[in-house]
Amino acid sequence: MTEVLCLLRPAWREALRGRWLIGLAIALAGAGEMLIRFGGGGATTIVSLLDVVLIVTPLAALVVGTMQVHNAREITELFLAQPIARRRLFIGLYLGTALPLAAALTIGLLAPFAWHGLLFSPLAASLLRLGAATAALTMIGSAVAFVVALKADDRVRALGFALGGWLIGAVLWDGVILLLALLFGDRPVEIPLLVALAFNPIDLARVLLLLGTDAAALFGYTGAVVQHTMGTAAGHALLITALALWLALPLWFAARTFDHKDF
Repeated sequence: MTEVLCLLRPAWREALRGRWLIGLAIALAGAGEMLIRFGGGGATTIVSLLDVVLIVTPLAALVVGTMQVHNAREITELFLAQPIARRRLFIGLYLGTALPLAAALTIGLLAPFAWHGLLFSPLAASLLRLGAATAALTMIGSAVAFVVALKADDRVRALGFALGGWLIGAVLWDGVILLLALLFGDRPVEIPLLVALAFNPIDLARVLLLLGTDAAALFGYTGAVVQHTMGTAAGHALLITALALWLALPLWFAARTFDHKDF
């Protein structure tokens, strides 16, 4: 654990010196400020900001995580020459990338609501859930980025795979699901849609945040179906478990790849 902390310190210092991290936080805070001013700061503002978070957070995590692995290649080779276990080095590299990014995005998201005093309003619970979803999607996106970057040695190709995955999950997924539902409209589609939901962490986070509200139907066909089938405590637990697996499995696969990779 001491070795991991020693690896985290320079990574965090480097991240804090980077203007891109501050720029992401400021951009997200600016979006929240505009939505509060023009949207009145109510529940509608949170729903509008949710759409921004679900698009920006995975994109930032995938791009930053992929570039960080390739940019830190020389430092990684230097650390591998030292008596440091590969698994601990991997943990340090991952946390040094994911934690500062998750903190910047979460702070940027909640900052406008804090200085407007909305964190102590009836919207506080919804805002905290939105912040938790932002942090979770950042950690998941960073884990997937490590898998992509460790498997693809070419930086451009790795970035292309990461952007392609984001495009499918954030933009095209619900359209494809809706098309399949229309094509097989004469058959029961609830179970296949729930299975398809588990393959997209962005949809999982969206549905978890919107369950129990009237806004679920506004965010895709899968959200509308789950609203009526999994709006229970057991359904929440199942969705959270699926989201946790989206973090655990890519991390395990990335760590395994890192252990056997010839740098």
